[in-house]
Amino acid sequence: MSLNVIKKVIDLGDGRTIEIETGKLAKQADGSVVVKMGDTMLLATVVSSPEAKEGVDFLPLSVDYQEKYASTGRIPGGFLRREARLSDYEVLISRLVDRALRPMFPEDYHADTQVMISLISADKDIMPDALAGLAASAALAVSDIPFNGPISEVRVAKIDGQLVINPTLSQLANATLEFIVAGNEHDINMVEGESAEIQEEELVEAIKFAHTAIKIQCLAQKELTIEVGKTEKRVYSHEHSNDELEKAIYAATYDKVYATAGEASAKDERAAKFKAIRDEYIESLGEIDDITKSLAKKYYHDVEYDAIRNLVLDEGKRLDGRSTTQIRPIWSEVGYLPSAHGSAIFTRGETQSLTTVTLGAKDDEQMIDGAFINGYQKFLLHYNFPGFSTGEVRPNRGAGRREIGHGNLAMRSLKRVLPSGDENPYTIRVVSDILESNGSSSMATVCAGTLALMDAGVKITNPVSGIAMGLITNEMGTKYAILSDILGDEDHLGDMDFKVTGTKNGIVAVQMDLKIKGLSYEVLSNALNQAKDGRLHILGEMAKTMSAPREDYKPHAPRIVSIKIDKEFIGAVIGPGGKIIQEMQRETGATISIEEVNNVGIVQIFADNKAAIDAALTRIRNIAAKPEVGEIYEGKVKSIMPFGAFVEIMPGKDGLLHISEIDHKRFESMDGIFQVGDEVRVKLLDVDKQGKLKLSRKALLPKPEQNKPAENK
Repeated sequence: MSLNVIKKVIDLGDGRTIEIETGKLAKQADGSVVVKMGDTMLLATVVSSPEAKEGVDFLPLSVDYQEKYASTGRIPGGFLRREARLSDYEVLISRLVDRALRPMFPEDYHADTQVMISLISADKDIMPDALAGLAASAALAVSDIPFNGPISEVRVAKIDGQLVINPTLSQLANATLEFIVAGNEHDINMVEGESAEIQEEELVEAIKFAHTAIKIQCLAQKELTIEVGKTEKRVYSHEHSNDELEKAIYAATYDKVYATAGEASAKDERAAKFKAIRDEYIESLGEIDDITKSLAKKYYHDVEYDAIRNLVLDEGKRLDGRSTTQIRPIWSEVGYLPSAHGSAIFTRGETQSLTTVTLGAKDDEQMIDGAFINGYQKFLLHYNFPGFSTGEVRPNRGAGRREIGHGNLAMRSLKRVLPSGDENPYTIRVVSDILESNGSSSMATVCAGTLALMDAGVKITNPVSGIAMGLITNEMGTKYAILSDILGDEDHLGDMDFKVTGTKNGIVAVQMDLKIKGLSYEVLSNALNQAKDGRLHILGEMAKTMSAPREDYKPHAPRIVSIKIDKEFIGAVIGPGGKIIQEMQRETGATISIEEVNNVGIVQIFADNKAAIDAALTRIRNIAAKPEVGEIYEGKVKSIMPFGAFVEIMPGKDGLLHISEIDHKRFESMDGIFQVGDEVRVKLLDVDKQGKLKLSRKALLPKPEQNKPAENK
């Protein structure tokens, strides 16, 4: 059987290459490619149904990224020992690809479409997430599925002051900024990442640098499309149309919608008024079939879209009456929950987050068991978005992709200001429960999270705030308005959702999604500068509630003490089968963990009271202490021999008190001098090469005066 294998090689310009191959694997899919960089290989497939389902007026696109454990030579954990549902990490990569692809499909294409990306081989230093978008787009490029691409994604990082495309995992440890950027050969349409309090100009520079690499990768895909012979895409017709109905609805409802949009009413009241206008018109049509009714709703939505956008562009007026730069009213409170280790309420307009902070021990760290990323994580942030926050009845089925994505953005933001190393011994869990939502709930999570961390006494380096920016443009792109602190409707009807978080010193995280083509870097810079003003305003409002972390943790918060011991004592602290450490935990009430780091034992003692910590600390120090020559010890006689006594000066550490070192006078025998169990104060004179201890009691006694008989003991 002959294969028609076609390959394209992309030169990254520094000796590294990316290879795209098609025609070898998964040939029954509408499109399939293997993308290879080093030993990392991704298989991407795409399949789209021949026809759209009746009544579907959107693109049912699903994107799934999954890592095969065999790609890294690992067997999955858990009872089943097989790949299970997608991990949070895989969901986040799926979202990155989805957000880059979705705006590039034709608006009238509504067939079920599935993109699947699998990590089938992994180089442990070449990160696959930066290649997933390229793989997905290349699979579409070699198919006949309508797509206004190609697109690509790259990671851009600044390492030692230099911008690098798709750096290695080890290089990222020293990065001051790290963003995944997606776009086509003309425009950027998605950005997500984090940074070390950088300035706006530095972010724009990084995006431009990334776009240069994206253009090269898009060109390679276009050449691949030609070579495969897929320049002609499938013909489809997924929408009904009625030009007369469209014009009639526009004429009958536009002015009413425009007037209602300008009333600055509350979210629920405004929604009810818009619905009433729509329902009134549909009722005026009399008996109509389902298709006409569906079209009427669609065209009315278009009227709302135009009216609300024109209100902003023509009058600079928004749905709630604010100007384009105005931030909604803010109020916040800390310490609202008395039993939590830290808590805060942050409310901005009709968006509210109740956030808690819980301080835990090392045992509370989250184990990450992925094919590519595995290990432990000591900072967790969970975002919950229940139905009641928007007045909806919705079953609680756990965190969905949206919750995972929003939580990750907030986590990136707050992680940048947490104390590092020994300054933060805790495992920290932040939970944001959204109680009300009308836009920017992830940014409310960042603000509430900052306040809750400070309320808990966590010594963050700087408070962080976040703001969601929007964009409205006309069809020609000649007129635009940048909106600060967008509402939910402005997100839905706008052209951009650009979330920016930062401290007073600079940006720490961004997430941008564009729904239009052609965002100029001038508009991007203006949006970032406007976001900075908004961020600083929000920080000022937060400071009225709390401007710095509490001096100490709450009285009921657990305490952690961390000490270092010599590697040789780790086994002694743990004991045979964990006997010693379990006994200490049982008797003191403290939780004790121990690990070896860089040939040193790191012991953490975790308890909710000082007495428990002190008791455990004393016992561990006794076990792990090294006797020091010249030190004085309160010892206990363990055994008596003809030539002296063995005295325990530390748990498990005996030394010889020779008969000649008991007193300045001479004893002929040990009879009657000591009994087992007697306490005796001794000085450590020496430790020989075998570790044997030489003790002296005589050295602590005053020397007898000469010519004066020595007194008997």
